[in-house]
Amino acid sequence: MELNKGFRIAVILAWEDLVKVSRPCSARVEYLCEPGAALDYVSVWSVRAGGQQDLVCDYWTWTSAAHPRGLRFRNGHRSNQLAQTLDLIMKNQDQFTHPANACRNGLVLIHPPASEELTEATTWIKAFGGSTTNAGGAPAGRPPVSMPSTTDPESKAGMTWANA
Repeated sequence: MELNKGFRIAVILAWEDLVKVSRPCSARVEYLCEPGAALDYVSVWSVRAGGQQDLVCDYWTWTSAAHPRGLRFRNGHRSNQLAQTLDLIMKNQDQFTHPANACRNGLVLIHPPASEELTEATTWIKAFGGSTTNAGGAPAGRPPVSMPSTTDPESKAGMTWANA
């Protein structure tokens, strides 16, 4: 399965949790992926009518002085389903593919899911969750590449970040 589809499924499974806080008309997942390197950073955004955007959460695969490893929810968002699915994807990156024409900047747009999409996502997570073997973190390779979002006002150095 392509990584983009995995992120799409993660957001679809958590859609009801997003609606509780921000009533999005869409959501997006942003990431940076260098060939041969583990994906280090991913962010999930809620987009409301009129273009207002809220950072739902971000996930780092490694610790630095600026951030801890793991997931952090923002702006009142909370979703156990999103946390579990993102963690599963990020810890099993080697089981996902990238399109041959993919660029470094990954962007996945998600609209409110139809019932068929929710059914497909639920089926996939049950199958994938039971088949994973990698629980140790991101795959080996070059050091991870990080990408703090340029639209995130909290991504400045010196911030204190906490795990969710």
